[in-house]
Amino acid sequence: MNSKPQRVSDILTRFNPLEDKYISREFQAYGIYLAENLGDYKHRSLYIRLAKTVPRAILEKALNFVKDSNARSKARLFMWKVAKLRRGEE
Repeated sequence: MNSKPQRVSDILTRFNPLEDKYISREFQAYGIYLAENLGDYKHRSLYIRLAKTVPRAILEKALNFVKDSNARSKARLFMWKVAKLRRGEE
């Protein structure tokens, strides 16, 4: 994945109404995308909430950081990086 934020039109072209029938907003789709990339589908509601409340740039930076790392727990590293970015430490 590149470091550019995704365009809404790109997400909507991948939206399948039969498969994604419970997803009605863009931030919900992005939250599911985060959960799948981090291998933490069990906590998808947490990622949907983050996608709704946290600026997308912070989430993209944290996701790219996690993808570049070789962590055992990608979800934990992601949450740590989001917290640091929200505090403005990086």
